[in-house]
Amino acid sequence: MSDWKNDRVRSAIEGRNPTVFAELGAAFAVLGDTQFLPGYALALTKKPGVDRLTDLPRAERVRFLADVDLIATAVESVCAARDPQYRRTNVEILGNTHHFLHAHLWPRYEWEPADIVGVPVWAYPAERWNDPETLLGSRHEELRSALAGEVARLRNAPDFRFDV
Repeated sequence: MSDWKNDRVRSAIEGRNPTVFAELGAAFAVLGDTQFLPGYALALTKKPGVDRLTDLPRAERVRFLADVDLIATAVESVCAARDPQYRRTNVEILGNTHHFLHAHLWPRYEWEPADIVGVPVWAYPAERWNDPETLLGSRHEELRSALAGEVARLRNAPDFRFDV
């Protein structure tokens, strides 16, 4: 079912989006289509037709952002455990290309090129985004599993219980 990319939110709701590794209260946690920065993940809204954060009532915005925080924490934990050169996770809500609410969770590493490591990930050359060696595939199952496990662990941690 390759048509899942045409509507990533609806395909996640219907269980057809293969990038989903966890379903949270307000968001789906998904692996990014490219993994040139291993652990790149996103939070997708669970509300079809929502284009931007401000399209949601305030309580739903806060729930979405809490899910973004949980996924970002999972990315940080998993990436730091897998790579000693992990630096941080950048969180971005842009929406300039894809018109559905989503947040990018970019792990950043010390091994990145010196001219790019300190700037937004969008400075990477176009060929990195479509490199067959780093496109999401079956070789990322261990990463998917680790992220799913960490999200599940965090959801049950007292610090991450959140009611609005």
